Order: sequence, then C-alpha cells, then structure tokens
Amino acid sequence: MWGKLLGTCFGFMFGRWLGAALGFWLGHLFDKSLKQDFDKAGGFQGFFDKGELDQRQALFFSSCFAVMGHIAKSNGRVSEIHIRAATAFMDDMGLHGEERKEAQNAFRSGKSGEFSLKESIRDVKEVFGRRYDLLQLFLEIQIQMAFSDGYLAEQEKQLLQQVSKLLGLSSRHFQFLLNRYQAEFQFRKQRSQQQGQQSSYHSEQQSNYRHRAEPPSLNRDNALAVLGLSKSANEKDIKRAYRKLMSQHHPDKLVSQGLPPHMMEVAKQKSQDIQSAYEFLKAK
Repeated sequence: MWGKLLGTCFGFMFGRWLGAALGFWLGHLFDKSLKQDFDKAGGFQGFFDKGELDQRQALFFSSCFAVMGHIAKSNGRVSEIHIRAATAFMDDMGLHGEERKEAQNAFRSGKSGEFSLKESIRDVKEVFGRRYDLLQLFLEIQIQMAFSDGYLAEQEKQLLQQVSKLLGLSSRHFQFLLNRYQAEFQFRKQRSQQQGQQSSYHSEQQSNYRHRAEPPSLNRDNALAVLGLSKSANEKDIKRAYRKLMSQHHPDKLVSQGLPPHMMEVAKQKSQDIQSAYEFLKAK
C-alpha cells in the first residue's frame, strides 16, 4: 500500500500523470516484493538481518541466565531450590547439549564475584532499549527466579529493583510487575489444585451419590490481580487490560524483537495464565 502511495506521489511530482502511473506500478512491485520478504523472514524479523537477530537472541539468552545466577547468589549461596528452578527452566525451554551448557555457564558466571550486574544490564538496555515488552519480560523472568523458593528475600528484592531501574523501568511499574507475578503464581496454583480436586470430586460422586461437597472455587480478586486490576475494575477495564497484556506477551512478536526461540515457552506460559484469568472473569 505505502509503496503504491509514495510511488504515485513522487511520480506525479516529477512526471505529472504519466509519472504518477509509472510510480504506481513501481510502488505495486515494491509492495509485493516487500510482503514476500516480510513473510519469508517471519513477520517483523524482516526488519533486521538474520545475523543481527542471532546476536540479539544470544545476548538476551546469556544475560538472562547470568542475572538469574546473580540473583540466586544474592543471599550468599545458591540454594538447592534455586538450582532446581534454573534446571526446570532449562527443561521447559528444551535446552540440550551445547545450548544447555551455555545456559549453565552463563548462570555460573552470574554467581561469580567478578560478575558486573550494571555492565550486563547496560548491554541489554543498549541493544533492546526500544523493545519495551522484551525488557519487561526480562525482568519478569528474574522475578520468577527470585520467587522460585516461594519467598522474596530483601536482598533479592533490592537486586530486582536495581535491575528494573537499569532497564529504565519505573519503581511503580516494578511494583506492578511484582504484584502481578505473585497473583499469577497464586492463580496458577489455585487453578491446579481445583483441577486436581475436581477430578477427585467426580470420582467420589460416582462411588457415593450422597456426597454433597463442592469443588473449591477460584478467587475473582486474584484473577483481577493477574491482569493488574483492582477489585473495582469493570468489564471494560478487564477487556482493555487483557488485550494489552496479551499483546505484550505475544510469543511471535517477542521472538521477532530478539527473544530466543527456546524462551518462547516463557511467553506462552504467561499468555496462558492471562488467558485463563480472563476467561474465568468472563464466566462470572
């Protein structure tokens, strides 16, 4: 569209109507070629070459695991829980062979006393400075690691605040992400428990028709908190927040900005949690 429009305008400027016709035709060829290249490159990935995309993804990958290791060591030593959390994270990403070794090495480098958090985050900010959604996901992953033992220590919180500030995110938005992750964690746990108890409930119903107990209910307030909303949120607020969060965590868009394909599972999980909370609220 833009090729035809601009081609027609420039053609008219230099050749009147004949130039406009020629410009329209050339613009059409440009639009057609651009769309083919765009589709072949996987959408927005076409805006920079494959080499640049690989470099972005490699930086995000190594920096993410290094900062995770640094946060895990914030209490003086890395606990078994943090190690299991990092291992589970690698499993979820399907990392094997050399890729898994790279993640483990990056995690270990973050635990080293020579590791510079400021330098690492500075590099991330320099490369992804205009990719706000990707910077936010980077911080969300670190929050997830800090909460892996179910508790956020003061040292961990201070480091997360530092990471947030270095990434250029406000303290208010940091608190918003922190609260939203806690709600997301609780909602996911609550949903899992309900699914398990519902299965048990139906089994008991089949064996005992006089059993009257009801399976537990999910919490509406917690579902609202997953979307970053307060108890007073109305239907319009819910829909607006849902669309915004789904856009921010869209896996394909994040990969096109530099998210390593293996980390797409993280974005997918967050999208599923957002979707589940929204569907729960819609049914109410």
